[in-house]
Formats: sequence, structure tokens, C-alpha cells
Amino acid sequence: MLVHKSVYDEAVKIAGEVAASIEIGDPSEEGRHIGPLVSQMQYDKVQGLIETAIAEGARLITGGTGRPEGFNRGYYVRPTIFADVKNEMTIAQEEVFGPVLVMIPFSDEEEAITIANDTPYGLAAYIQSGSQERAERVARRLRAGMVQINGAQRPSNSPFGGYKASGNGREGGKWGLEDFLEVKAVSGWTPSAPPAE
Repeated sequence: MLVHKSVYDEAVKIAGEVAASIEIGDPSEEGRHIGPLVSQMQYDKVQGLIETAIAEGARLITGGTGRPEGFNRGYYVRPTIFADVKNEMTIAQEEVFGPVLVMIPFSDEEEAITIANDTPYGLAAYIQSGSQERAERVARRLRAGMVQINGAQRPSNSPFGGYKASGNGREGGKWGLEDFLEVKAVSGWTPSAPPAE
């Protein structure tokens, strides 16, 4: 999460309060809570990234390693917030896929775009701005397969997929259908004479 320096401290405080208030529970039960990660391998990856972030000097706001209070088994991860993260830190360069938020300050639009694009990944990006014009200008320059502005939901027929190491190809819409088509290339065809069926 890239936050302008003028509101960074306030944003970090709010993020910490929200993360600390998140309930964790059994995904088969009704309610507003988050469940566990999908596997031991993913749990170990996320725990390792949290440990590395602390070792590299990221400021832990809330959460951290280990399971949440009240859980002694399962792949449950404590909702974790890191502040004062530098973009070259491991936690800023990896796709965590766990309840971990990394907060990085920026001073102007150009710096924000540079930081956002300085990653080997590019699945999705989210922009919050009081200026629709600015949001659209930034969205054009982000190297991500999906960009959502001011909380807008992706339409059900829009393509799903990323840039760079976040994958090739798309799911959804006409782009997703192309994965199921066969293409034939014929060399030496006479353009004016279509083939007889």
C-alpha cells in the first residue's frame, strides 16, 4: 500500500487498528472473519516472509509470526501490518498471498508509479484518489493486468490475469475463450482463392 507522506502516519495508525480488530475463525462457520491459508507450504512461506521483513528492518505495527491467539493448529496467520518498508525489501517484492499489508510512503505521483512498477509481479493494482482524472492517468501507467479505481468492482466478463511474473494469458471474457480455440497457420496460401470446403 503506497500512501502519500502527508497522511502516512494517520494511514498506518488506521491500518493497525483495523488489522487488530479482524476476527479469525473457522471458514465453515457463518460470520465476518478470515480463515486459514490453503496449505502448510503457504503458511510456512508467509511466516518466512514475516520473519524476513522484521529482520530487514520493516516496522511491525500489528500481527507478526505465529498463529493468532486461541489457535494452536491450522494454517491461521495473524493479520500483520508493516510500516516504513523500503521497496527493495523482500516483503515488498514478493507476492505474499496472506493477511499481510506492507505500507510504503511516497512524496509525489511519479515516485508512486515508480515504486508500484518496481516489482517482478503485476497481477493487480488498486487506486484510491479524490481525482478521477489522476486515478485514470496513473492506471494507464501501472504495469498490472487489472487495475481497480476507488473500489470499483471488476465486471464479471472482464479479463483476469497479470503482467510479468504474475502470468501470461487471461481468464474471462473473449480473452479467456481464446485459450479454448485452435489456430491454424497455413503458409503459401493464395489470398484471392479461398479453399473449397
